[in-house]
Amino acid sequence: MIDRLREWRGFILFVLVMLVFRSAVADWNQVPSGSMLPAILVGDRIVVDKLAYDLRIPFTQRRIARWADPARGDVVTFTSPEDERLLVKRVIGLPGDLVGMVDNRLTINGEPLDYRPLQRRGSFLRFEERLPDSVRSVVVQAAVSGSRADSFAPVQVPPGHYLMLGDNRDHSRDSRAFGFVARERILGRATAVAFSLDYENHYAPRTDRFLADLD
Repeated sequence: MIDRLREWRGFILFVLVMLVFRSAVADWNQVPSGSMLPAILVGDRIVVDKLAYDLRIPFTQRRIARWADPARGDVVTFTSPEDERLLVKRVIGLPGDLVGMVDNRLTINGEPLDYRPLQRRGSFLRFEERLPDSVRSVVVQAAVSGSRADSFAPVQVPPGHYLMLGDNRDHSRDSRAFGFVARERILGRATAVAFSLDYENHYAPRTDRFLADLD
């Protein structure tokens, strides 16, 4: 038994190093739903920078150093306060923000966001949504017919928490369902697509999405 462990020690060490790396430094996660369309497609494997905001002890939620906080517009991964599942959503509301929504159009701190129609496809409209104090543009996909979650009264984000929404607003379970997300639950920032498979086309690779940056 000892001799066999010696033979496999190189492989065992490699596995341990990879597990530590994925837990505390960087990871890649499969996206099984379309809640972040069109920024993230079903079948994308996204790269998550787990050092974007802080350093955690591997395999725990304990932070030993913190150098940044999530910014509005960041795409982040976190554990759901509803059922502990790993989710990926976009940061919309920062601590202290007053956020509301009417017919899929957001207001932040009393200021309505700027929307520009980009594309119509069937029963869907695609908009460019510009967030305040953010240089990036957010592309959302919103159904023409209203949904039960397309509007909510202004709510204030409590200290140490964030309001998360999916870009595919009418098909995302996010802060509208499970509430605000505590800072401690945020695991890292999604930065790019490692690779992508088209599930509806016999898992064919989408080579144009390999190593594509996330907006």
